[in-house]
Amino acid sequence: MVISCTSKPETDSEAEAKIREVLIQQQTAWNEGNLEKFMEGYWKSDSLQFIGTSIRYGWQPTLDNYKKNYSTRERMGQLQFDIWQIVPLAADAYLLTGKYTLFRESDQPSGPFTLIFKKKNNEWVIVYDHTS
Repeated sequence: MVISCTSKPETDSEAEAKIREVLIQQQTAWNEGNLEKFMEGYWKSDSLQFIGTSIRYGWQPTLDNYKKNYSTRERMGQLQFDIWQIVPLAADAYLLTGKYTLFRESDQPSGPFTLIFKKKNNEWVIVYDHTS
């Protein structure tokens, strides 16, 4: 008799729900003014890649850049994510495209973004972020 203790593989819909939850948690953290909590959605690694106006590598440099550019609640505004599509790339990797909008008193910047999520240590985290 053979007994297997392997866990059931995660379905696409389960993975997508967990990935959506990461964005919900990030949006909530941002809207509370908590950049450190917002960054929990990212892979805490020097290999994290963030592309905005330039290419940045690493979790800490990404956090530092957020702190520099969004140093006040007024500059942060209220964040809204609109998810356009979540596409599986592999069992442990998904591509997410969407749009962000910052609601601020003086303006309302918005733009598309592309994220790659990977499952690391049984958690879905952003390993690549290209935000325009």
